[in-house]
Amino acid sequence: MFRIPSLPCSTLRPLSAAILLGLAGLAHASSSGLVISQVYGGGAATSGAPTFRNDYVELFNAGTAPVSLAGLSLQYASATGTGTFASNSVLALPGVSVQPGQYYLVSLPTTSTLGAALPVAADFSPTSGPNLSASGGKVALVNSPSGLACNGGSAACSTAQLGLIMDLVGYGAANFYEGSAAAPTASTTLALLRATDGCTDTNVNASDFATGTPLPRHSGTALKTCSGGSTGGGTGGGTGGGTGTDAQSVTIPQIQGNGATSPLVGKKVSTRGVVTKLLNNGFYLQDPTGDGQPDTSDGIFVFTSSAPTVSVGHAITLSGTVAEFNTGAAGNPATATRTVTQLTSPSAITVVGENQQVIPTVLTLPATSAQLEAHEGMLVTIDTQLTASQNYFQGRFGQVTLSAQGRLIKPTNVHRPGSADALAMAASNAQRQILLDDGTSAQNPAKTPYIGADNTLRAGDTVDSLTGVIDFGLSTSSNTGLASYKIHPTQPVNFTRANVRTTAPAAVGGNVKVASFNVLNYFTTFTNGQTASGQTGQGCTLGGTVSASNCRGADNLDEFLRQRTKIVKALAALNADVVGLMEIQNNGNTAVQNLVDALNAEVGANAYASIALPAAGTGTDAIRLAMIYKPAAVTPAGAPLSDTHEVNSRPTLAQTFAAPNGEKFSVLVNHFKSKGSCPSSSDADNADAGDGQGCWNGKRVEQASRLLAFMQTVTATAGDTDVVVIGDLNAYGKEDPVEVLTAAGLVNLSEAFEGSQHYSYVFDGEAGSLDHALSNATHLVTGVAHWHINADEPSIIDYERNFKRPSATAGCYVSTETSCSVDLYSATPYRSSDHDPVLIGLNLVKAINGSTRGDTLVGTAGDDRLTGGEGADMLTGGAGRDVFAYASLRDALDTITDFAPGTDRIDLSALLATVGATGTDAVASGRVQIVDTASGAQIRIDTDGPAGPAAARPLVMLRGVTAGQIVPARDLIQ
Repeated sequence: MFRIPSLPCSTLRPLSAAILLGLAGLAHASSSGLVISQVYGGGAATSGAPTFRNDYVELFNAGTAPVSLAGLSLQYASATGTGTFASNSVLALPGVSVQPGQYYLVSLPTTSTLGAALPVAADFSPTSGPNLSASGGKVALVNSPSGLACNGGSAACSTAQLGLIMDLVGYGAANFYEGSAAAPTASTTLALLRATDGCTDTNVNASDFATGTPLPRHSGTALKTCSGGSTGGGTGGGTGGGTGTDAQSVTIPQIQGNGATSPLVGKKVSTRGVVTKLLNNGFYLQDPTGDGQPDTSDGIFVFTSSAPTVSVGHAITLSGTVAEFNTGAAGNPATATRTVTQLTSPSAITVVGENQQVIPTVLTLPATSAQLEAHEGMLVTIDTQLTASQNYFQGRFGQVTLSAQGRLIKPTNVHRPGSADALAMAASNAQRQILLDDGTSAQNPAKTPYIGADNTLRAGDTVDSLTGVIDFGLSTSSNTGLASYKIHPTQPVNFTRANVRTTAPAAVGGNVKVASFNVLNYFTTFTNGQTASGQTGQGCTLGGTVSASNCRGADNLDEFLRQRTKIVKALAALNADVVGLMEIQNNGNTAVQNLVDALNAEVGANAYASIALPAAGTGTDAIRLAMIYKPAAVTPAGAPLSDTHEVNSRPTLAQTFAAPNGEKFSVLVNHFKSKGSCPSSSDADNADAGDGQGCWNGKRVEQASRLLAFMQTVTATAGDTDVVVIGDLNAYGKEDPVEVLTAAGLVNLSEAFEGSQHYSYVFDGEAGSLDHALSNATHLVTGVAHWHINADEPSIIDYERNFKRPSATAGCYVSTETSCSVDLYSATPYRSSDHDPVLIGLNLVKAINGSTRGDTLVGTAGDDRLTGGEGADMLTGGAGRDVFAYASLRDALDTITDFAPGTDRIDLSALLATVGATGTDAVASGRVQIVDTASGAQIRIDTDGPAGPAAARPLVMLRGVTAGQIVPARDLIQ
């Protein structure tokens, strides 16, 4: 970059015309030192095998002072076309500062599904921006947010316009560039990289840039000092530079010190130790003796930037510069306040011994951050049994969150947000956990680590002990996200399957079952614009727009078929009579009918049907709520209703059903506002209050209140007050929206039947229920169970193809490709979604009661409970599973005309209680006798048993049934 003096207020001076004479290209400069260090235009491809799906531009501060990006922009023009920089979607940069030696990564938008995601989180990911050419073009860093009405070729840039260009990269066939020639031609697999990690700037694009494997770097990457050498360290680098003086001889504990940062940052030191663990860009070194102090670590990471040449067990001496590495973004408080002490720029590495051993230090969890910091870089053995609490990143990053003392439960699932109990539980959770890392920065490893039986590792599985090296770093793919202490294992990790898969949900009883299932974006229109029916060039509706970019589900037909198979397997095993569905594409009944057709192909023709579209509509979101049901089990009573109030972008869907016996109940399906995509802090009701409820809590409270009002409309229309409220409320069990509902009389059924440990979702390692079942008709509810087929399973086994391969080329999906990992997908219910379904049992029985005289009672086509009462009654149950109840011997001399052994039952419990025969097998004790007569099997009651003087008295005749057909344990309620 050619530098010129700056004017006051950092205004850029136009280049001297004399400099430009005779040059085919132009040199541009600023006084800031900010340059374009890398350009990749191979993303956004529609064919072929690009390395990444996004174009990107990497900036680098080669200067000595921070540079603000406020008021700057990235601009692009084609290599030789007539379009100007202004006509190609000028990208204004955010008002952040880039520190000396720091990179800044701008990821440009794309709708392409070809290529892998960027391996590091971009610092800026705008929703609009230029589409770069892979082979040739012109990228300019401009000191103005406004587009330049020139392109340097067919439309020459004026002196004033040239003065605004801080840096320019012309590549390939570009007719505008710095110096005598353009940078080389790039491609979908080759990026343009500025020499010496961005430091080289001779003002000649041709010599300053070379093509190479795309290697995006972001603000969390090693700082690079252009004068005096690199300051990189750790798994990516660190701050602190060499002094240029002779190295000071110190021990590793002296380097680490007894605080969060080293007292020797920036110093060149020499030390010795034994190599305990190799990573792909460095190694861990430990003083085998240590200093005996519990608050200083005896180990340290040595950053080599490439594969180390030493081996585990080598005793070595070396020199290096002490640095503190921030593993996240500069502004990430989770990492900026807990940097990792490292040795960088190692030299004079000398092996002085081999086959040396370091005895692991015993570490017990829970442990405070200070205790873990005191073991940073050390070889330890954790002697506590650890439980897998999260495995979401197992396949992509080789990470599993482990916890001592069992699973981590979301505090606000158990305690009110912000309460002392919730805060104490959050603090305890933090001390109980550690991140198991596979020790490599490679994404999507070809062999997924820690996979066990059935090609899975389930949350809840355990490992009895763990030996490895303690580290600290990011917990997710976001460099602004959470960070935690890690352990890189040095010995095999052997998990025990403590949380066994089940092939069906737990029994919930009842004669009607209702389920709630978030099916994770079931879209029949794919992100590539195709549809399940074979159309192309289609899109999904969001608000008033239709675009493929609005589609949220499968990328293509192959993924969709895999997704549908898993969901169908799950629904078939749930075997519910009514299912409320969340995250179905909002395209009329197309998506839900596609699912119903596939489900019926699995379980039987016409087994399920979908509820009609409500007259009021299904909202403007890309996803909607839907319901399916078994026509043989229940019948819709009246039309479906939806609440399109403005607070609901996904309107609540309600349908009243009738069982065959006429008993009615209403189901209300909901999907409240999510916790993500936070508003500005000025929105006090919806900004994250820091109490554990996340963002948009105020909106969810409004939706809960609105649901209560809508519920009154539903029950009034139905003429029946019994409701079941289900859905993804995006609120945990004790958070405000759920409290609004329970305060109004709805009972949290999961809490009532499953206890405080119920869960349907795992986030940041903590399990809790976002998917709820509530009811005001608890007298009907026989059981509730979450079926843990999704939240406990790793995402690596789901239907998607992304983030599962070392390469995203099409060849990775062919059986002949040997460089790809094993596809862990299977046609099973497991990881059919990221939410667990919840199942509710209802006992919808028609009560039919007689009088004190002899009655003739006839049941319905459904399940009935017939109580004849006093007098000799003639009872006919009809179809269904009927119960005939007796409370007194005065109810005797009845006849049941159609008793079906194995289907119907006789309830003697109340009667036996009156004669003191409860808690026993009344048939075995002789209190109940079943004898054959000419008319059928007769049940008799002996009030004092066979040894007493009283004779057994006839109670009821089962016409057409023999005594041998009756199985007391099955057919009698005693």
